[in-house]
Amino acid sequence: MVLDKEFLSARGSGHHTPVMLWGPPGVGKSQMVAQAARRHNVPVIDIRLSQLEPSDLRGIPFRVDDLVEWAVPAMLPDAQRHGAEGVLFLDEITSAPPSVSAAAYQLILDRRLGAYRVPDGWAIFAAGNRQGDRGVTYTMPAPLANRFSHFEVDVNLDDWVTWAYASGIDEKVIAFLRFRPELLFDFDPAHNPVAFPSPRSWEFAHRALSKFGGLPEVLLGALQACVGPAAGIELNAFVANLDKLPDVDAIVDGEETTVPEEIDLQYAVAAALVGRAVRARPNGNATSVYGRIIDYAGRFPQREMGVMLVSDMHRAVGHEIFSVPQFADWAKAVADVMLFDI
Repeated sequence: MVLDKEFLSARGSGHHTPVMLWGPPGVGKSQMVAQAARRHNVPVIDIRLSQLEPSDLRGIPFRVDDLVEWAVPAMLPDAQRHGAEGVLFLDEITSAPPSVSAAAYQLILDRRLGAYRVPDGWAIFAAGNRQGDRGVTYTMPAPLANRFSHFEVDVNLDDWVTWAYASGIDEKVIAFLRFRPELLFDFDPAHNPVAFPSPRSWEFAHRALSKFGGLPEVLLGALQACVGPAAGIELNAFVANLDKLPDVDAIVDGEETTVPEEIDLQYAVAAALVGRAVRARPNGNATSVYGRIIDYAGRFPQREMGVMLVSDMHRAVGHEIFSVPQFADWAKAVADVMLFDI
């Protein structure tokens, strides 16, 4: 991953290049930076340039004898106070007025600001919306743009699903987006919606389900408030239909259980089974649980559905499933439709 490589270059070789992440609102740019920092167990200093004045970066001048010196802002990385390694994150950089972004030129390229120097082990990342995204943005000046390597952030359902299982996102939300993948991100800047489907707002929908799942008179409005009117109605209808779901506990226990005919319920039971696989990892019975899930995957009328289930389980729990006795037989049975790389 680009952010990991750039952090490691700041830590070791000294060939670090500041990274600029571009993308529409809600696709997870800030989360990507935070996750990279967590992977390396280092702090993140998040500076929102849009909220600063030029003097906030440069510092406050004060007189020392016949000279003027500058007090370094406490928010900038300091090896003694913050640690020898970390991430300096300039979020919403395209929302900063030109006078503020100009003050950051030297900080970004030369890793210094007057007498202040960014510690060697610190990587510099930035993020911002594009001009067509209906956010408060300024055109990035060419001198500033030339100080970064630039990457466009896009959404990918498989990546989001992997993150969702690891983050404990409600399996009903995961199943719904497997059923309606085009709704993972649906933002039309021409209409400037208040609430719209995005990776960030689906996490809000997960929270709404946990808070209002037992209050059907409130749930629909709560979901619409998170992901917009149309997507909220669809998710609410999807969740309401799950009372026809097969007994997932019975499947995991190895009991004979029918596969639902409805496609939406097939997505729902697949997501629920991957969730059970994730929760079985710390227990001593993980291998038997994986095996029973693979057995069930082989019973879907459409083999592609079983492939999706096992593929998601592999991304969620890792290579452990390869050692499950049922895996080899299942893989042979679906070899002609196995379109994923495991």
